[in-house]
Amino acid sequence: MYIYWMDVNVFITSLILATFLQYGVQKLFIKFKKFDDFNHRSSHNTLATRTGGIGIFTVVFLVSLYYYFQNIEIFDYSLFIPLGIMFIVGVYDDFYNADFKLKFLLQIIVAKILIDQGFIISNYHGFLGLYEVPNIVAQLSTVFVFLLIVNAVNFIDGIDGLAITEIVKIILLVEVFSYKTTSLSIFSLSLIGSILPLYYFNFKQKRKVFLGDGGSLLLGTVAALYAFEVLGNTFEFDPLFTINKTLFAVLILFYPLADLLRVFIVRIKNQKSPFQPDQNHLHHLVIFKITSNQKLAVFTILSLELIITFFVFYLQKASITL
Repeated sequence: MYIYWMDVNVFITSLILATFLQYGVQKLFIKFKKFDDFNHRSSHNTLATRTGGIGIFTVVFLVSLYYYFQNIEIFDYSLFIPLGIMFIVGVYDDFYNADFKLKFLLQIIVAKILIDQGFIISNYHGFLGLYEVPNIVAQLSTVFVFLLIVNAVNFIDGIDGLAITEIVKIILLVEVFSYKTTSLSIFSLSLIGSILPLYYFNFKQKRKVFLGDGGSLLLGTVAALYAFEVLGNTFEFDPLFTINKTLFAVLILFYPLADLLRVFIVRIKNQKSPFQPDQNHLHHLVIFKITSNQKLAVFTILSLELIITFFVFYLQKASITL
């Protein structure tokens, strides 16, 4: 019962703190005239600040700090090292447009830190015939997967609410399908509590708050952590859900990975750098060809993802039955 009420308190505290903090941080940035730039790729034409990630990280850090001083470990606090590095890199990029080579190098360093903390893909659980792999292969593939996930999440932060919706979806799917709570469960309650107020600020018509690279790189790291959690040896599915672990990890990240792959192919085909921003993302196609309403676009993408996920679950269950 104590754990239950602590979980509720973590969520509610994060929700309230984030609401006030997002408002306060935005006012501060507006006062010092730190606005999001308007350009040909912008999906907005109103005053906006890239402070969403700052609000999210600050709330999770403050809540964790409170429990740390109470000698209560709600998750592995050492995770703030890689999370903090990615957050700082993203905030720096928001202000100074960091060179992508520098960001790439720091992401590799963060991946190595996570590996040393035990987040490593050493077993592919029979996916494409692969099971346990040698340590060097495990480390290299983990770094590659981390880079893939973080940049995929960063790439989809192009319309209001999409990136944060993806992260909330990933967290909820893993936690719901897990036989027991994961090592990230309480951390994620604080994270979701800090994310929810951003929907209001993100979808406002005036004085919007964007996630920013600080937020997208932070949440991309969280998405990678959940993928590594699923692929780890301690994760177990609820008996109602039976699916290959690696396939499930791909499904929860289906949209970011599919969008990243498509964008890279299109840009290379057009003889452009894969890292050069444009409006060729899948969510831009939804906006241009299906609906110009960004809320509806996010709902459409989320619905299609969930349909694909549960369809694959159904096919796997049917094949096992047969």
